Amino acid sequence: MGNYTVVVIDFETTGLSPNMGDRTIEVGAVLVSNNQIIDRFQSLMNPGMRISGFIESFTGINNKMLSSAPSISEVMGNLKTFIADHQLVAHNASFDLRFLDAEFNRINHKRKNEFACSMLSSRRIYPDAPNCKLETLVRFKKLKTDGTHHRALADAEMTAHLWMRLIEDIKETHGLKNVPFKLMQNLSKIPKNKVSEILMKARESAHSSNRAN
Repeated sequence: MGNYTVVVIDFETTGLSPNMGDRTIEVGAVLVSNNQIIDRFQSLMNPGMRISGFIESFTGINNKMLSSAPSISEVMGNLKTFIADHQLVAHNASFDLRFLDAEFNRINHKRKNEFACSMLSSRRIYPDAPNCKLETLVRFKKLKTDGTHHRALADAEMTAHLWMRLIEDIKETHGLKNVPFKLMQNLSKIPKNKVSEILMKARESAHSSNRAN
């Protein structure tokens, strides 16, 4: 089916790698069902360390804001409940996935949710876009935005709008009634010259199953 439920997630962090000791400082997540945002989750979290001036200026989140924020473990416990068993989406998903898994590991939770990357899917569906940065794609597709960047909930919402547009554009351009999550995952892994073939096979497969029914 194409109108499955996903949670679109975005983290702001103290740096680039949890393996180097970096931690999460904010999470934003939105629940998308039937191609509509139906719920939201957002929280700052106290990483137990001071963040750099670069991160403060990049995100607009400062040390004072974080000093009164709940602990990471408390927020991750609440995020786990929000995510439940939904499939997950993020822009540049490998980054968010590393932090999600590292922080879940600290609260003894192992993620079983499947992940898809809107950045890699966009690269295949929108080859004419100047680049695949989130802000660029939002402008390129004239998507809804409040103009805020590098805050977790705003970025998660923009990613959700991009994800919904990707699905609608694939349906319209390639004659698909539904865009399965597995297809979105596959799009991020295949070479550029295989995109049309994969989508044509998906359409033929859908038509065959409809005839069989």
